[in-house]
Amino acid sequence: MSQVDQPVPLAASFNGRVSGKPWKAQKTATVRSYLPEGVKNKKWEDRMAKTQKALAIKKLQTELKDEKQAELQRRREITKERKEAAEERRRLEEAKAQMGARKAARLRRKAGRTKKINH
Repeated sequence: MSQVDQPVPLAASFNGRVSGKPWKAQKTATVRSYLPEGVKNKKWEDRMAKTQKALAIKKLQTELKDEKQAELQRRREITKERKEAAEERRRLEEAKAQMGARKAARLRRKAGRTKKINH
């Protein structure tokens, strides 16, 4: 037999094709030695339970913070309303005093004119 009669050996890949990247390393399992023992050994359910607990705590903290913020806002509103009411009262008293002074001045003028006419 000559070398022409022998078939060309096919590579062990799909349909005889070979990867064009022989320099690329073959994929292997991830080395997990850098992970902490707790992550390597714990079950998925345990990790999920821990995550859910952390989320619940965070949600509670957020609710408490929002509640505190709402209380501060309510107090600010009450203080603002009191200041506005006090300002309104002061303004009304000033207007009342001014109107009283105008009426008194008007009466004085009237009384003075009457006196002048009578004398």
